[in-house]
Amino acid sequence: MAQEELKKRPSDNVRTAPREPRQYIVSVLNDDFTTFEFVIEIMMTIFNKSRSEAESITLTLHAEGEDKDMYIRWGVTYSETDDKTAGKAKAIDGSPSEGKAEVCIDGLDGGQTYHIWGWAYDRNGDRIWTEESTKVKTTEKPKPKPAKLSGTIIGSTYSVDYDNGNAQSTTVNTKKNVFDGNFDTYFASYDRSGTWVGYDLGKKHVITKIGYSPRITQPGRVELAMIEGANMPDFSDAIPIHMIKSPAPERQMTYEETSCSRGFRYVRYVSPNDVRCNLAELEFYGYADEGNDSKLYQITNLPTVVINTEGAQEIVSKEEEISSNVYIISGDGTELLATSETGVRGRGNASWDQFPKKPYRLKFSSKQSPLGAPASAKKWTLISNYSDKTLMRNIVAFEASRMLGASYTPYCHPVDLVVNGEYRGCYQLCDQVEAANDRVPAKDGYLIEIDSYAWKETSCFWSWRSTPVTIKHPDEDDITQQQRNHIENFFNQMESAALGTDFKDPEKGFRKYLDMESFIRNIMIGDFCGNTDLLWSVYMYKDAENGKLYSGPTWDHDLSFDNDYRSYPVNGNDDFIYRFVPSPASDAVREITDRIMKQDPEGRQMVADIWEEAYEKGGLKDLPSYVDQTARLLDESQKLNFKRWKILDHKVHMNFQALGSYEAEVQFMKNCVKERLVKFDGYVKSNN
Repeated sequence: MAQEELKKRPSDNVRTAPREPRQYIVSVLNDDFTTFEFVIEIMMTIFNKSRSEAESITLTLHAEGEDKDMYIRWGVTYSETDDKTAGKAKAIDGSPSEGKAEVCIDGLDGGQTYHIWGWAYDRNGDRIWTEESTKVKTTEKPKPKPAKLSGTIIGSTYSVDYDNGNAQSTTVNTKKNVFDGNFDTYFASYDRSGTWVGYDLGKKHVITKIGYSPRITQPGRVELAMIEGANMPDFSDAIPIHMIKSPAPERQMTYEETSCSRGFRYVRYVSPNDVRCNLAELEFYGYADEGNDSKLYQITNLPTVVINTEGAQEIVSKEEEISSNVYIISGDGTELLATSETGVRGRGNASWDQFPKKPYRLKFSSKQSPLGAPASAKKWTLISNYSDKTLMRNIVAFEASRMLGASYTPYCHPVDLVVNGEYRGCYQLCDQVEAANDRVPAKDGYLIEIDSYAWKETSCFWSWRSTPVTIKHPDEDDITQQQRNHIENFFNQMESAALGTDFKDPEKGFRKYLDMESFIRNIMIGDFCGNTDLLWSVYMYKDAENGKLYSGPTWDHDLSFDNDYRSYPVNGNDDFIYRFVPSPASDAVREITDRIMKQDPEGRQMVADIWEEAYEKGGLKDLPSYVDQTARLLDESQKLNFKRWKILDHKVHMNFQALGSYEAEVQFMKNCVKERLVKFDGYVKSNN
């Protein structure tokens, strides 16, 4: 195994000066018989190698030899910290591969230091090599120089011929005009909304900059236009790259940098609603690259929700779902929830029937917890808040609900919504009120709603006292006749006991059927917020066949805090609002509420105790500060919302006033909250 260069030895009687021994040329051959441990031992004892050096040499010998079966599995762990269980710790495993002496680790960030561990196992499953942590710093991948892009022109089919009675045209004002370098030509689409123009770039490109110019004399037509990228030709996977948030000067290009790191083959300009596109010029800049999702575009500081319906269909029904791709971009563009085959439909009553800004319901194909929501569920809602010019009455009411000790308060988070490339405004992503884990605790029981719109529902009944009740759970497709009879009879028994002469009796009265504490808390939440829907919509649930009815959760507060001309000024009343609110679902509901809140001594004391606890320890006295905090959160989004929905100067729905600015609307609501704290405190103390 060793060869020595032979030279004549000096005679024994010749003295020579000491010198370093000559070096050996050592050849080590891979075989099927010598064990790893024996080779390692030779390396350590004969050649004075350390254990780690010996193992490394042995493993290299084996990897470069003819026999690749001596070690059957290797692995590498890498992390951003020196703890391989912390940070972005990941592991890759493999088996010997002919001719490969290196391991390529994909997915590392450039300019980042990583700690790397390695190991190998033999065919017996014994670890034969371990490499301790090695620090490696990656280099930044140089980015190609962006350039002006071109491709196949794509877009809406028809343009409009203004000189021919606004007729359809394929030769006049066509989409090719936005790429001709001429400010005097333009693309004017035949359809007023849902129109677009762009490029098929042929392969994926990262877009770094856009340029645009509006049609001459129409600089405002580009405001709220959306720039989207996609990798499907129908844009079913489209996400925003940029949003144009202001009018632009005519006869010149306006350039804006973009920050989305994903690569796209298809890019487009989506026209704002009801402007027929009317775009003079459009340019895209970038470089060919697959890109990544390390940085996506978020319209404002709020998360961006994107809905791409199948075939770009408009959502027009509360009953029929449209299969859609849904994307939620958050964390300043660093977090992405992407779900395909999500069912989307309309929801609500007055908000769906009367408002142009529509609310929606999402049904994911699998359970999700968007934006860190407590519940993991398929069904979620997008609340429009069209008639609430503060865009926060539901948010503030839900916070008051938590402060007043509700056992369950729906989750909600403000978001910006884009549907098929069109900006729809500021919404709230909320829980669906349903019997489910981490929601209403009645999965094996019943969820009902005292509901003025019950007559519109299939699964409903009217009590003996003409109270309209909708059965929300079990679902109308699943409920049996026995279940239907049980909940209807139980509700009737509760109502009769609460309205009977012995209503205060523990055995004969309402306590046998109705949980008093949850009922009082729910009424107090609605009453404190001045919700005129307080007795129009009351949720109740029953967790088992033998259980009581519980009240909650609170819901639908867009008319709260003096946003309803029927109750304004809510702080002008001299008693609880439930005693004055017009048109309740039934007089029976008002009478039951009054008996529990006013006529039952235990009920009056409970009201006082709940209020004192919430005010002093629950943080309710600080609710005006929460209004300020929420207004700051919504500020960037509200500006865009009221460009899309120009209603600050107009009364809509039940508004008794229109103050003309978002700041004035928020201040009015804040003043109402401040006064409400004083007024409600007086009601409680006088009642007790």
